[in-house]
Amino acid sequence: MLSDKKTETNIGTKKTVLFIAEAVTLAHFGRMMTLARALDPAQYRIVVASDPRYLHLEQPFPFEFESIWTIPGSQFSQSLAQGKVVFDTKTLAHYVEDDLQLLATVKPDLVVGDFRLSLAISAPLTAVPYASVVNAYWSPFAKITYPVPDLPFTRILGLTLGQKIFNAVRPFAFALHARPLNTLRRRHGLAPIGNDLRKVYTWADHTLYADIPELIPCEKLPVNHHYLGPVQWSTNTALPTWWDQFPRGKPIIFASPGSSGQDDLLPRVIEALSGLPVTLIAASAGRSDTSKLETPSNVFVSDYLPIKTAIRNSQLIICNGGSLSTYEALTAGVPVLGFTNNLDQQLNMQAVERINAGIAIRTGSTSIAQIKQAINTLLNTTRYQAAAQGAADVLSHYDGEKTFRDIVQKILL
Repeated sequence: MLSDKKTETNIGTKKTVLFIAEAVTLAHFGRMMTLARALDPAQYRIVVASDPRYLHLEQPFPFEFESIWTIPGSQFSQSLAQGKVVFDTKTLAHYVEDDLQLLATVKPDLVVGDFRLSLAISAPLTAVPYASVVNAYWSPFAKITYPVPDLPFTRILGLTLGQKIFNAVRPFAFALHARPLNTLRRRHGLAPIGNDLRKVYTWADHTLYADIPELIPCEKLPVNHHYLGPVQWSTNTALPTWWDQFPRGKPIIFASPGSSGQDDLLPRVIEALSGLPVTLIAASAGRSDTSKLETPSNVFVSDYLPIKTAIRNSQLIICNGGSLSTYEALTAGVPVLGFTNNLDQQLNMQAVERINAGIAIRTGSTSIAQIKQAINTLLNTTRYQAAAQGAADVLSHYDGEKTFRDIVQKILL
């Protein structure tokens, strides 16, 4: 009888956790889905809010869903490529308005955001505890260096001179990108966060790093900053009809540009691999019309593949260098070839290269010969395979979903 009463009480007082994903890339949506699944629906009411552009990859959808607007992914990528402010004051003001309406409708006890910068305004305005999921290389406390992004001036001046200029102007550039959020916080009677993009990216009541300290070390973290460990996700899509037919006697390579890689990445990888004794399985992630791709006999392409299954059948992963793909590869002990075209990807692959588990290539200066050389090096040099396996051993000790559950429980006690 006591057990029955306790169960009834828990149901009647179920806490609501709202997950908000900024859907400029698939990774943000995917991480929110993984963390939402980490919670017990018998204990929590779970609501996910996002632009619906990726909703077809999670069918049937397991939670309540609220649709909110996110800028187009193409606009996000173009702004990054040109070094422009991604979220200007007008955009963030629109976001805040949508957030406030959403928070009023859902009435959450906790909001968890992934790159939804406007929550640094809407959450405190509504007195809702806010947890932000972010990569540790964006932390002001990260012990890292900052490579110069592929920007117009970099292509003209070259990397050496471009890096020197970037080192000098980076604090001013980070302040410029932080200005819109600080401006809006002042308008709403909130104190500015500071003239540093890293503070804007990581501000929250609880900052949760989807990384491990062995890969992205930080120092002197505040008590409200926590390492979760990697937050991994795979599309809920069926395997293609060719899955049981592709040859497995040669090295298998999995390639995908992801949602933020360059459109021509997959065709160039296919061209580079066409003459090599390997099998390529690839997911276009909707970035290429797979029916129009010229695919040699050793290449098998689909729009989407369950990344966990694909990587665990592969000896090498080729991707855009983003953390979602690289952590999945390292968890499986598979080296990574990352084609980076923005600072986020470069920071992530810088960490992967530091532990010798992969090679990064800037997409702005990639030839077919470079791609072939990098593939041969990663497949035939044992130190890369050994480093990836070493990373897998370290990662096996982390459980990001359990850590998240524990943090949520402490917040909502």
